[in-house]
Amino acid sequence: MKRSVSKIAVVLLSCIALCGVASANTLKIGAILSVSGPTAFLGVPEANTLEMLVESINARGGINGEMIELIIKDSAGQKEKAVSYAKQLIEEEKVFAILGPTRTGSTMAIKGLCEKSETLLISCASSKMIVDPVARFVYKSPQNDSLAVRKILEHMQKNNISKIGVAAGGTGFGKLGKMFTEELAPEYGITVISSEVYAPNVTDLSSLVAKWKGTGEIEAVINWSIVPAQTILAKNMRQANWDVPLYLSHGFGNIKYVEVGGKAMEGVIFPAGRLLIAETLDDSNPQKKVLVEYKQDYEAKFSEPVSTFGGHAYDAMMILVQALEEVGVADKMKVRENIENMSFVGTGGIFQFTPEDHSGLDINAFEMMTVKDGKFVQYREN
Repeated sequence: MKRSVSKIAVVLLSCIALCGVASANTLKIGAILSVSGPTAFLGVPEANTLEMLVESINARGGINGEMIELIIKDSAGQKEKAVSYAKQLIEEEKVFAILGPTRTGSTMAIKGLCEKSETLLISCASSKMIVDPVARFVYKSPQNDSLAVRKILEHMQKNNISKIGVAAGGTGFGKLGKMFTEELAPEYGITVISSEVYAPNVTDLSSLVAKWKGTGEIEAVINWSIVPAQTILAKNMRQANWDVPLYLSHGFGNIKYVEVGGKAMEGVIFPAGRLLIAETLDDSNPQKKVLVEYKQDYEAKFSEPVSTFGGHAYDAMMILVQALEEVGVADKMKVRENIENMSFVGTGGIFQFTPEDHSGLDINAFEMMTVKDGKFVQYREN
């Protein structure tokens, strides 16, 4: 890793001399991210992205003359820390908005605080539960987990898969993905033969693989997780020579997971936004310009491949920036209302927020992808 983010806070202010002005007002924006801990593969690219964007925005004069002061708090993926930091950002720092948290559980833990204090929250976590029911000041940038489940089940249905096993990491993200899979599978004529939760720090799932393989019924497996342990099931399946399709969630969208899993990750199937295949898109695709520019900027600055998680932070920040540029910073209610009716082309898809939908994305935000020769590529039917 080329750089690290302090566990306490990172405050970024572009040099006034760089901007060519004698003085400037500042706009405080907080972020609560999992920069360390088991989901650092998600939080580090999010923090990198926010730093890069703030540096760029301030270098060109800020937002309508307002320089951004970005305060990043590292929750290490812990709900208790997220709550403590949210209170600090709201009560002491008096931030205009909070971006993140990285994880669903942490987001749910601070959702009420943000709503009560009328502090804008744009989460980088994916659960539908974050925005359902709708809270006036709470939005999110990733695609809904329930839609990712539907995308997988659609693909299974097309490939005549009707009996599956479901494994889930023991996190809020994993348990909700498991719940949605069990609820939605019957709509697609699919039966969940067995459904299991494993500890986030598990090191071996060979007994589960042996049990499932031994049924002789399971035709494919879904592994719903965001922790590095999601690679363990793939390794154990390969070791057992159990050659059934393995589907992963959109929480697999960082090439570091492929590096950890090695050859066992070849051929896994998962839904994700188009950022991972940005340069292969047709030039007419309305997302391509945004995707390619962000990907090139990120990879040039940090010397590591872009991930969908950094993309979630990009979308969260730029949704806020677009609203601020359009209505200014004087009235938070106007900014909130602007977001609630916003169209936005981002890395996760083409957002269309409404008062009833604070996610703004539909199932068309996903492409089915796979791993080939250690790289992410669009999935093609044989």
